[in-house]
Amino acid sequence: MAAVVAATALKGRGARNARVLRGILSGATANKASQNRSRALQSHSSPECKEEPEPLSPELEYIPRKRGKNPMKAVGLAWYSLYTRTRLGYLFYRQQLRRARNRYPKGHSRTQPRLFNGVKVLPIPVLSDNYSYLIIDTQARLAVAVDPSDPQAVQASIEKEGVNLVAILCTHKHWDHSGGNRDLSRRHQDCRVYGSPQDSIPYLTHPLCHQDVVSVGRLQIRALATPGHTQGHLVYLLDGEPYEGPSCLFSGDLLFLSGCGRTFEGTAETMLSSLDTVLGLGDDTLLWPGHEYAEENLGFAGVVEPENLARERKMQWVQRQRMERKSTVRGLGPGGAGGIPQRDPISAEPGPAGPSPELWPVWHKGLPVRTPEPQDGAGGGEVSLVGSVFQILPTKARVSPPTVPVHPGGGALL
Repeated sequence: MAAVVAATALKGRGARNARVLRGILSGATANKASQNRSRALQSHSSPECKEEPEPLSPELEYIPRKRGKNPMKAVGLAWYSLYTRTRLGYLFYRQQLRRARNRYPKGHSRTQPRLFNGVKVLPIPVLSDNYSYLIIDTQARLAVAVDPSDPQAVQASIEKEGVNLVAILCTHKHWDHSGGNRDLSRRHQDCRVYGSPQDSIPYLTHPLCHQDVVSVGRLQIRALATPGHTQGHLVYLLDGEPYEGPSCLFSGDLLFLSGCGRTFEGTAETMLSSLDTVLGLGDDTLLWPGHEYAEENLGFAGVVEPENLARERKMQWVQRQRMERKSTVRGLGPGGAGGIPQRDPISAEPGPAGPSPELWPVWHKGLPVRTPEPQDGAGGGEVSLVGSVFQILPTKARVSPPTVPVHPGGGALL
């Protein structure tokens, strides 16, 4: 609570106040740790506290808590408010950026671009596990950047490709997705910054609503409102018809390989509605997520369904990729694109895509489920929308979640 009060009082006063707040946080943590140590010593020295702890009930299973990489998880809503509403969020992002550049001078993963009839999709590894993207019309030499959090890495790719950056598409306001907007928009005078007006995206010049289309050369990119992770979260769908190729979904923090984003500013119902929006795009839509979260997501799935063989095969593929620092984001879908078979190459046997039917009522009571026949992408990590998340059949009995806003407005973020 002291941290929140201090942050409110010191809001907007620069790096000196950030150091003051950091001292408050570290002091509070040290005092709490000291109190815990004192209690532990008292409990061990006291003869009346030597009883063995009661065993867990046979119906319960102990799952050890693992410290996550996401710094917002430990502090919760207080830290999230500081991160999104004060200058401390920007300072923290700059610290992340410096550390990542020192630790991964060539990026955290080795990525593989895709070329479709004159349209190129280039993943750019940034920070510790983020992905930015360049979408390039190779004939017009025009490029669109998606979530350029590290302007230095994105600019290096622009110069290497020899293209002109004309647009930035931001999925949401978080600094690890929008941190490069200022530098890139200043460097490229004709560059426009697109995003939701409900999300306070830095240096936004062109607000977008649900179903708005951005046209760059042959690129036709549609914005879809998908609130849940943030109030104004957008995903971007590259239409494949103009270049006679597959459509591509740039999902930000809505959807990852075998997982979805956290609901910082929404409810489970809102997130479910947003996931339904992208699940209706078609089985051949290629997925380009905002983070390298495949191994963590599949590890969690293993706790829930330890006997799911399809999950185990995919986990083995992902672990081999990560041991070689290869990206699991490769944007291939069903149909054997690029010579990759439709089935998982580890085994030609089809497996379930999503939770087993007996577990579904526990996770989503009252909602029907189907297990689609096509598998979750080719080659394990090359994903299409089929099987990336749990698919829910629309029925008349289903209660409709809150509708997605289609016009700008609001202003308040949280």
